[in-house]
Amino acid sequence: MQYETKQRSILKAISWRTWATITTAVIVFIFTGEFALAITVGLFEVIAKMGLYFFHERLWQKIRFGKKEVPSFVLWFTGLPCSGKKAVADKVYQELLKDHLKVERLDSNDVRPLFPETGFAPEEVNLHVKRAGHLCAMLQKNGVIVVASFVSPFAQSRNFARSVAKNFVEVYMKSTVDACVQRDEKGHYAKARRGEYQHFPGVDAAYDVPEQAEITVEVDHVSTEDAVKQITDYLQNNFLKNS
Repeated sequence: MQYETKQRSILKAISWRTWATITTAVIVFIFTGEFALAITVGLFEVIAKMGLYFFHERLWQKIRFGKKEVPSFVLWFTGLPCSGKKAVADKVYQELLKDHLKVERLDSNDVRPLFPETGFAPEEVNLHVKRAGHLCAMLQKNGVIVVASFVSPFAQSRNFARSVAKNFVEVYMKSTVDACVQRDEKGHYAKARRGEYQHFPGVDAAYDVPEQAEITVEVDHVSTEDAVKQITDYLQNNFLKNS
């Protein structure tokens, strides 16, 4: 997923040889007391060993021994609206970036505007989630880890997203409707109950509870930090441990 460029190898050679040459020159000066000799030895050494270091570095770049490929995967968050998917997914995404992994973040709020004609009737939601699943799978096939968060209320479209991805990790953000209402700062549930929204999971539309989620987060009983740790521990043990 990542490799060392020649420019990086050159910079590493320069930085390493600068420190090493200063050390050599100081040692020569300590033993001989001759400043000019110390500088001469240092200059010859820095030129010769910098070249050797560069070719040594490039040679090891071609050797696969000791290299581990980080498998790409799709981390798919699902749960009722306001179950905390986005907040936890954002933090997991940031944790993966700290390891310098190639990661993309997809959230329903960002993807829906790409398909403005898509409504919220069950068949339209299924189509939208399948499209998102396809997009995630394409990114994964190109070596990108995808952190996706969609309500994705129906098992049919979630199963489709699972079927097209090679490595699929479903994260079920388990919560009750009452708890989600308490988290709902924008009043979406209230609007749905007044009839301003239709097909709203948890109010007038079903939410199919995942039956094969790899990770179930008891959202109402754990902190965001604990939820992130639960998920990153799973990823560490199943995908990242040997990287």
